[in-house]
Amino acid sequence: MITVSSPVPALSELAQRMREIDLTRRRWTAAHAGVETWVDGPGLRSVLRRHLLDLGPAKAAALVERSRETTTHFAWCLRDNPDEPFTFWLHEYKPQQDWRPGYADSVHNHRYHFCTVILHGGYRHERFDATVDPDTGLISAAKLTHRTDCETGASGIMLADQFHRIPRAVDGTMTFLVKSRPVTPWSLSYDPDTHIGHRHVPVESRLEELTRRI
Repeated sequence: MITVSSPVPALSELAQRMREIDLTRRRWTAAHAGVETWVDGPGLRSVLRRHLLDLGPAKAAALVERSRETTTHFAWCLRDNPDEPFTFWLHEYKPQQDWRPGYADSVHNHRYHFCTVILHGGYRHERFDATVDPDTGLISAAKLTHRTDCETGASGIMLADQFHRIPRAVDGTMTFLVKSRPVTPWSLSYDPDTHIGHRHVPVESRLEELTRRI
Protein backbone atom coordinates (compact mmCIF):
# COMPACT_ATOMS: atom_id res chain seq x y z
CA MET A 1 0.00 0.00 0.00
CA ILE A 2 1.42 3.37 -1.01
CA THR A 3 1.37 6.11 1.63
CA VAL A 4 1.73 9.86 1.54
CA SER A 5 5.21 9.59 3.06
CA SER A 6 6.39 7.11 0.42
CA PRO A 7 9.55 8.30 -1.33
CA VAL A 8 8.35 7.14 -4.76
CA PRO A 9 6.40 9.60 -6.93
CA ALA A 10 2.65 9.49 -6.48
CA LEU A 11 0.96 6.85 -8.66
CA SER A 12 4.29 5.26 -9.66
CA GLU A 13 3.79 2.18 -7.48
CA LEU A 14 0.41 1.40 -9.03
CA ALA A 15 1.84 2.03 -12.51
CA GLN A 16 4.60 -0.48 -11.78
CA ARG A 17 2.03 -3.06 -10.68
CA MET A 18 -0.01 -2.50 -13.82
CA ARG A 19 3.08 -2.93 -16.03
CA GLU A 20 3.63 -6.36 -14.47
CA ILE A 21 0.14 -7.58 -15.44
CA ASP A 22 -0.76 -9.03 -18.85
CA LEU A 23 -3.58 -6.57 -19.56
CA THR A 24 -5.52 -8.61 -22.08
CA ARG A 25 -9.29 -8.90 -21.80
CA ARG A 26 -9.18 -12.04 -19.68
CA ARG A 27 -6.49 -10.59 -17.45
CA TRP A 28 -8.22 -7.27 -16.82
CA THR A 29 -9.76 -8.78 -13.67
CA ALA A 30 -6.18 -9.06 -12.39
CA ALA A 31 -5.77 -5.33 -12.98
CA HIS A 32 -8.88 -4.75 -10.88
CA ALA A 33 -7.47 -6.92 -8.10
CA GLY A 34 -4.23 -4.96 -8.26
CA VAL A 35 -6.04 -1.67 -7.86
CA GLU A 36 -8.11 -3.03 -4.97
CA THR A 37 -4.99 -4.06 -3.04
CA TRP A 38 -3.46 -0.62 -3.59
CA VAL A 39 -6.31 1.69 -2.66
CA ASP A 40 -7.84 2.39 0.71
CA GLY A 41 -10.17 5.33 0.09
CA PRO A 42 -8.80 8.28 2.11
CA GLY A 43 -5.22 7.14 1.44
CA LEU A 44 -5.78 7.15 -2.31
CA ARG A 45 -7.29 10.63 -2.14
CA SER A 46 -4.14 11.82 -0.34
CA VAL A 47 -1.94 10.24 -3.02
CA LEU A 48 -3.92 11.90 -5.81
CA ARG A 49 -3.83 15.26 -4.03
CA ARG A 50 -0.07 14.93 -3.66
CA HIS A 51 0.25 13.99 -7.32
CA LEU A 52 -1.58 17.17 -8.37
CA LEU A 53 0.42 19.38 -6.00
CA ASP A 54 3.72 17.97 -7.29
CA LEU A 55 2.99 18.52 -10.98
CA GLY A 56 4.52 21.95 -11.48
CA PRO A 57 3.21 24.47 -14.06
CA ALA A 58 4.31 22.63 -17.23
CA LYS A 59 2.98 19.22 -16.20
CA ALA A 60 -0.23 20.79 -14.86
CA ALA A 61 -0.79 22.46 -18.23
CA ALA A 62 -0.19 19.13 -20.00
CA LEU A 63 -2.72 17.43 -17.70
CA VAL A 64 -5.35 20.04 -18.54
CA GLU A 65 -4.60 19.70 -22.26
CA ARG A 66 -5.24 15.94 -22.33
CA SER A 67 -8.34 16.11 -20.09
CA ARG A 68 -11.88 16.78 -21.26
CA GLU A 69 -15.39 17.76 -20.28
CA THR A 70 -18.44 15.58 -20.89
CA THR A 71 -22.12 16.33 -20.36
CA THR A 72 -22.04 14.69 -16.92
CA HIS A 73 -18.48 14.97 -15.59
CA PHE A 74 -14.95 16.29 -16.00
CA ALA A 75 -12.47 13.57 -17.01
CA TRP A 76 -8.96 14.47 -15.75
CA CYS A 77 -6.16 12.41 -17.31
CA LEU A 78 -3.62 11.97 -14.49
CA ARG A 79 -1.13 9.72 -16.27
CA ASP A 80 -0.67 8.83 -19.94
CA ASN A 81 2.74 7.40 -20.79
CA PRO A 82 2.87 6.13 -24.41
CA ASP A 83 4.92 3.07 -23.42
CA GLU A 84 2.30 1.91 -20.88
CA PRO A 85 -0.80 -0.10 -21.91
CA PHE A 86 -3.02 1.86 -19.51
CA THR A 87 -3.90 5.37 -18.37
CA PHE A 88 -4.96 6.83 -15.01
CA TRP A 89 -7.97 9.15 -14.72
CA LEU A 90 -9.94 11.12 -12.14
CA HIS A 91 -13.63 11.66 -12.94
CA GLU A 92 -15.22 14.64 -11.24
CA TYR A 93 -19.01 14.42 -11.57
CA LYS A 94 -20.96 17.61 -12.07
CA PRO A 95 -23.88 18.48 -9.78
CA GLN A 96 -26.91 16.50 -10.96
CA GLN A 97 -28.76 19.67 -11.92
CA ASP A 98 -26.01 20.46 -14.45
CA TRP A 99 -26.17 17.11 -16.25
CA ARG A 100 -27.26 17.08 -19.87
CA PRO A 101 -28.62 13.85 -21.39
CA GLY A 102 -26.44 11.63 -23.49
CA TYR A 103 -23.35 10.43 -21.66
CA ALA A 104 -23.07 8.60 -18.33
CA ASP A 105 -26.87 8.45 -18.07
CA SER A 106 -27.26 6.68 -21.42
CA VAL A 107 -26.84 2.92 -21.88
CA HIS A 108 -23.34 2.66 -23.31
CA ASN A 109 -20.10 0.75 -23.56
CA HIS A 110 -16.52 1.98 -23.92
CA ARG A 111 -13.66 1.53 -26.39
CA TYR A 112 -11.48 0.30 -23.52
CA HIS A 113 -11.59 -1.91 -20.42
CA PHE A 114 -11.38 -0.17 -17.06
CA CYS A 115 -11.57 -0.61 -13.33
CA THR A 116 -12.69 2.15 -10.97
CA VAL A 117 -13.07 3.06 -7.30
CA ILE A 118 -15.30 5.76 -5.80
CA LEU A 119 -13.19 8.28 -3.89
CA HIS A 120 -16.04 10.42 -2.63
CA GLY A 121 -19.83 10.44 -2.95
CA GLY A 122 -21.61 7.66 -4.82
CA TYR A 123 -23.88 6.81 -7.73
CA ARG A 124 -26.48 4.38 -9.00
CA HIS A 125 -24.88 1.86 -11.36
CA GLU A 126 -26.93 -0.19 -13.81
CA ARG A 127 -25.77 -2.99 -16.12
CA PHE A 128 -27.58 -4.00 -19.31
CA ASP A 129 -27.77 -6.70 -21.93
CA ALA A 130 -27.80 -4.79 -25.22
CA THR A 131 -29.10 -5.99 -28.58
CA VAL A 132 -26.99 -4.72 -31.48
CA ASP A 133 -28.71 -4.59 -34.88
CA PRO A 134 -26.56 -6.59 -37.37
CA ASP A 135 -27.44 -4.21 -40.23
CA THR A 136 -26.91 -0.81 -38.60
CA GLY A 137 -24.38 -1.86 -35.94
CA LEU A 138 -26.35 0.23 -33.44
CA ILE A 139 -28.08 -0.78 -30.21
CA SER A 140 -31.75 -1.49 -30.89
CA ALA A 141 -32.81 -2.61 -27.39
CA ALA A 142 -31.40 -2.83 -23.87
CA LYS A 143 -32.53 -4.92 -20.91
CA LEU A 144 -31.62 -3.99 -17.34
CA THR A 145 -29.85 -6.91 -15.62
CA HIS A 146 -28.41 -5.42 -12.43
CA ARG A 147 -28.78 -2.23 -10.36
CA THR A 148 -26.56 -1.19 -7.44
CA ASP A 149 -26.32 1.97 -5.36
CA CYS A 150 -22.54 2.35 -4.97
CA GLU A 151 -20.98 4.34 -2.13
CA THR A 152 -17.54 5.71 -1.30
CA GLY A 153 -14.93 2.94 -1.46
CA ALA A 154 -16.91 0.75 -3.86
CA SER A 155 -14.95 -0.55 -6.84
CA GLY A 156 -15.80 -2.33 -10.05
CA ILE A 157 -14.66 -3.45 -13.47
CA MET A 158 -16.14 -2.95 -16.94
CA LEU A 159 -15.00 -4.63 -20.16
CA ALA A 160 -15.34 -2.96 -23.54
CA ASP A 161 -18.15 -5.29 -24.67
CA GLN A 162 -20.26 -4.68 -21.54
CA PHE A 163 -22.99 -2.05 -21.28
CA HIS A 164 -23.96 0.12 -18.33
CA ARG A 165 -25.17 3.53 -17.25
CA ILE A 166 -25.06 5.88 -14.27
CA PRO A 167 -28.48 7.56 -14.14
CA ARG A 168 -27.62 9.69 -11.12
CA ALA A 169 -24.72 10.55 -8.82
CA VAL A 170 -24.40 12.26 -5.45
CA ASP A 171 -23.18 15.83 -5.84
CA GLY A 172 -19.42 15.96 -5.34
CA THR A 173 -18.80 12.39 -6.52
CA MET A 174 -15.26 11.62 -7.68
CA THR A 175 -13.85 8.34 -9.03
CA PHE A 176 -10.38 7.04 -9.86
CA LEU A 177 -10.04 4.89 -12.99
CA VAL A 178 -7.39 2.71 -14.60
CA LYS A 179 -8.22 2.38 -18.31
CA SER A 180 -6.74 0.11 -20.94
CA ARG A 181 -5.72 1.47 -24.30
CA PRO A 182 -8.64 1.40 -26.80
CA VAL A 183 -9.50 -2.11 -27.97
CA THR A 184 -12.31 -1.10 -30.38
CA PRO A 185 -12.54 1.79 -32.89
CA TRP A 186 -15.78 3.19 -31.45
CA SER A 187 -18.34 2.87 -28.67
CA LEU A 188 -22.13 2.66 -28.69
CA SER A 189 -24.87 4.35 -26.70
CA TYR A 190 -28.64 3.98 -26.45
CA ASP A 191 -31.32 6.25 -25.03
CA PRO A 192 -33.82 4.02 -23.20
CA ASP A 193 -36.51 6.74 -23.42
CA THR A 194 -36.34 7.49 -27.16
CA HIS A 195 -34.93 4.05 -28.19
CA ILE A 196 -32.36 5.80 -30.38
CA GLY A 197 -28.84 4.36 -30.68
CA HIS A 198 -25.63 6.16 -31.59
CA ARG A 199 -22.09 5.24 -32.60
CA HIS A 200 -19.27 7.36 -31.13
CA VAL A 201 -16.03 7.66 -33.11
CA PRO A 202 -13.20 9.66 -31.46
CA VAL A 203 -12.30 12.81 -33.37
CA GLU A 204 -8.61 11.92 -33.54
CA SER A 205 -9.40 8.89 -35.71
CA ARG A 206 -11.48 10.89 -38.20
CA LEU A 207 -8.72 12.98 -39.81
CA GLU A 208 -8.37 10.70 -42.82
CA GLU A 209 -12.14 10.77 -43.41
CA LEU A 210 -12.17 14.57 -43.02
CA THR A 211 -9.46 14.86 -45.65
CA ARG A 212 -11.54 12.77 -48.09
CA ARG A 213 -14.72 14.76 -47.45
CA ILE A 214 -13.40 18.32 -47.43
